[in-house]
Amino acid sequence: MLAIKGLSIIELNINGSKHSVAVRPADTLLFVLREKLGLTGAKNGCESGDCDCCTVLVDKWPIKACLMLAVEAIGHEVITIEGLNNEPIQLAFMEKFATACGYCTPSMIMNCYALINMKSQADDNVINEWLEGNLCRCTGYEEIRVAIKSVL
Repeated sequence: MLAIKGLSIIELNINGSKHSVAVRPADTLLFVLREKLGLTGAKNGCESGDCDCCTVLVDKWPIKACLMLAVEAIGHEVITIEGLNNEPIQLAFMEKFATACGYCTPSMIMNCYALINMKSQADDNVINEWLEGNLCRCTGYEEIRVAIKSVL
């Protein structure tokens, strides 16, 4: 890490590629992804970790990027919605109409992708538990549950 006038040059592994980025110590991972790297799939919904709109995967675990400092991501693998490539859950979201306005869709997909990869035998209770952090004001979550079950 190289420091220059209050900035540090850090290297991040995002979607399988290395990125050198100048950051301030207080820059969140969400800010760096959106403003420095142009990866806008993770959304800024609340900046307090309550809505999950900023969910990305860090070492395969769903993480709220608004609560993680960019420097904390050094040495870890970060995957954003832009890093997924026609994964079955993405296709299921389209086929099962599991979107509404679309604002929370990237974070829903990231959480569902992690759920499917970690808990391939998830029942309704596990699915509900994994979805409870994602706030969506447009749907009743039923189509999302159907999409998940179609991939499990």
